[in-house]
Amino acid sequence: MSTYSEERRADRVADAEQRRIDQAAAAERRAERERAADERAARLRDQKRAERDAARKARGTRLAELGASLTAGNVYRKGTLVLVGASALGSLPAQVLHFVGISPMLLPLPLAIEGAAWVMAAGVAYADERGLPGWVRWFLRLLVVAAAGFAASINYTYGVHLAGLSASDAHAAGVGLAAVTLLGPLLFEIRQWVTNLSGRSGDAEDKAARLHDRKRRRQHRAVSRLADRLVSAAPHGGLSFEDAFAHAWEIETGTSTPGMSPKLHRRAARSLAALTEAQHPRHESRWFGRRSSRALPQGRSVDAPTPSESADTSTNRSMADLRKSTRPTLPVSLPVPVVIDLPKPLKPSAVRTAAAASPRPRSVTGRVPDIARSRRPARTADQLLDEARSATADWPDRDLTAEGIRKAVHTSPAKARVLRDTLRAERTAAPDEAAA
Repeated sequence: MSTYSEERRADRVADAEQRRIDQAAAAERRAERERAADERAARLRDQKRAERDAARKARGTRLAELGASLTAGNVYRKGTLVLVGASALGSLPAQVLHFVGISPMLLPLPLAIEGAAWVMAAGVAYADERGLPGWVRWFLRLLVVAAAGFAASINYTYGVHLAGLSASDAHAAGVGLAAVTLLGPLLFEIRQWVTNLSGRSGDAEDKAARLHDRKRRRQHRAVSRLADRLVSAAPHGGLSFEDAFAHAWEIETGTSTPGMSPKLHRRAARSLAALTEAQHPRHESRWFGRRSSRALPQGRSVDAPTPSESADTSTNRSMADLRKSTRPTLPVSLPVPVVIDLPKPLKPSAVRTAAAASPRPRSVTGRVPDIARSRRPARTADQLLDEARSATADWPDRDLTAEGIRKAVHTSPAKARVLRDTLRAERTAAPDEAAA
């Protein structure tokens, strides 16, 4: 009995567990279905939202394109074509009625006349596009005027002779038909003219480039002509005008720098020399000599150069040497000019004797020509150094100055400064070698 009860209890527990498992599985399946339905609804919402956004963007794009198409240029071009079509529709029926009233066999004539005017007008546009000679365009324009004028005369005659109208109304109808016949080709020709002008004008950069090209050709005619010759001599497309102009400039002026010429190079060299002279002025004792001369009317100044020294230091030097400024390597302290006031005249210094017939040497007041200069053998740097060593062998260090060396060996101030530095270096190195 107990065994049966236990089996029944176990069966009930097993059934309850199975029902619980089945309910859990059913709940899971139901949740899966609901989740799938939610995902499907979310996808549908996203798809509808994307479609609405795409439609909104498409409308915005169409409106933007419409706004972009409503520019002044597009309105003018498309509006002109609409007016041309309206003029053709207004003039062609009158011609057809006129010729058909004469004979039905003349029906192709208005089509040929009106078509000839429009075909020739299109030929003008094609000639402009292909860059054909000007006489071709004017010949086509003459044909347009002839065809449109003949059609206008026919329409005027037809409008004047319309039945049932007063004289003023008939005249107005004839003038209107003739005007609308001529208006179409005239508007088309003006449209083509404006299009060509706008295409040639371009943007601001193109305008600036054309202005620069015209200015360059006007200001440098010879170089531009030579550049054109070089371009025409080269194969087609083998040489650009810019390269040819640069080469022509070098041929004409001798320099590869655009805009420069020999005259401008000379001006640049003079300006550079003047700037160097202004920034580093040369300190010489000629002003001190002049002031001493004015203070000593009966004798010469203490530091005044002799005629031979002046001739050697100024007249025998080129203008480039006069402008050249050499900065000393060691600082130089120049004496302050002092006016000497002597109570009694100085003893006249010995002067060179000259023949009675020889004129008194005159100081140089300007640049002496090369043919009038006294030639003296040029000395090398070593010879100048030897002479300076001999002349300054017994000089103390304080007297070893560039001005003293210049007077002793009769050389230029620049070379005297170099000799001074060399001699000072030698005297400085001599004690060091003896100590070693």
